[in-house]
Amino acid sequence: MADVKENNSKPNAKSGGKKKEVKKETGLGLSNKKDENFGEWYTEAVVNGEMIEYYDISGCYILRPWTMTIWEIMHDFFDAEIKKMKIKNCYFPVFVSPEVLQKEKDHIEGFAPEVAWVTKSGNTDLEVPIAIRPTSETVMYPYYHKWIRGHRDLPLKLNQWCNVVRWEFSNPTPFIRSREFLWQEGHTAFATKDEADEEVLQILELYRRIYEEFLAIPVVKGKKSEREKFAGGLYTTSVEAFIPNTGRGVQGATSHCLGQNFAKMFDIKFENEKGVSGMVWQNSWAYSTRTIGVMVMVHGDNKGLVLPPQVASIQVIVVPVPYKDADTQAIFDACSETVRMLTEAGLRAEEDLRDNYSPGWKYSHWEMKGVPLRIEIGPKDMANKQVRLVRRDNSSKIDIPTSDLVEQVKGVLDKIQQNLFDVATQKRDASIRVANTWEEFTLALNEKKLILAPWCDEMEVEEGVKQRTKGEMGAAKSLCTPFDQPELPSGTLCFASGKLAKKWTYWGRSY
Repeated sequence: MADVKENNSKPNAKSGGKKKEVKKETGLGLSNKKDENFGEWYTEAVVNGEMIEYYDISGCYILRPWTMTIWEIMHDFFDAEIKKMKIKNCYFPVFVSPEVLQKEKDHIEGFAPEVAWVTKSGNTDLEVPIAIRPTSETVMYPYYHKWIRGHRDLPLKLNQWCNVVRWEFSNPTPFIRSREFLWQEGHTAFATKDEADEEVLQILELYRRIYEEFLAIPVVKGKKSEREKFAGGLYTTSVEAFIPNTGRGVQGATSHCLGQNFAKMFDIKFENEKGVSGMVWQNSWAYSTRTIGVMVMVHGDNKGLVLPPQVASIQVIVVPVPYKDADTQAIFDACSETVRMLTEAGLRAEEDLRDNYSPGWKYSHWEMKGVPLRIEIGPKDMANKQVRLVRRDNSSKIDIPTSDLVEQVKGVLDKIQQNLFDVATQKRDASIRVANTWEEFTLALNEKKLILAPWCDEMEVEEGVKQRTKGEMGAAKSLCTPFDQPELPSGTLCFASGKLAKKWTYWGRSY
């Protein structure tokens, strides 16, 4: 994706004609097309849709209420689910001492370029610089050493909702790649590997549900390669999404088994029932506000955002359509009554009674913000005791009786949610190519496809793929080895090395 510029939301000074002038005055409409200039389109969509505002520090963004509601809905779901697993919330400081940060060499090497440091207090240089957490393993685990003594202290299962800072990167992109972002990070310790393995998959399933059931985005559950796994961990699992417009994969969320690597580094031991000392087995797992960017990229269109009903801040917007000489107040009252009925039924609904904007302007405004369903009420609708429903996902319209309003609206919202998932799945699946040879692989890569290829599972071969595909678009890499493995016929050869293949793996460029 092209670097994001602060002036992307400004009108195009070169565009002429009366229609363009109207867009300038109202601020409505996107000047870029999703299929033609994806990077600029994406920036316009999140800015004009009032999801983010640019901040005066590059790579940092203000998350506006339209975004925060989505985050809160996902938070409430995930927080309730992990509490069922007896995982408790906590909070650790954002600052990390260099001594602790450097304690785990392999782990911190992966984050070293991204660590931000506090070096001054006022005008005084700090004697010892303090790091700002890029992730919290090294922050939390000295205290796991302190709190865990015997088997009765296990399992220790903590999660924190917080922000992290990762400084060095190119091409800042709202939600997808930012210097500061919100996330949850879970850190758990167990007496046995079996317990740790079980939790890794339980958490991964919750991440799948966030993407598929809430954000209506299909994902692949799988395991990362040794090269792509979490630095210092034993193995990494992930849910992987794909953006057909750019031909790039997105690591949606990760659930890591850390094994005993960190336990050895931080000396996290426990005594079992027989008094025998052993090292704990640990996991860490996280998802972030990146999820919201993936949602925009997958569902958005040339009118702006398209929000799945499950996470939309406003699921239904009610717009009055008064004609000349109509009883405007009566129409306004009907809109307010409609909102009252929907709200009492548990739906997130609002009316737009602003009298300084036309109905058409309001339609465009709420379409740009991605509201799943619009209800229009005019004099004829009132006379016929009906309302008009207009879907954001496919623009279809239907008139329904007010007597059956709530049930009909709920049914349409369910259909919109399912349709968004179905359409996204069809587009993703249409982008998958099976490549058995290097020639097929490079052809599919140039066509921006998600590539499923047989692989010998050797790190040097994966590094070779990266080196051989370097270019302006970025190098290809393994995305994940899906848990749901297609049949691998005996004698199948690796697409890149010609050696015997051991498994099917997804490959492609990624964000």
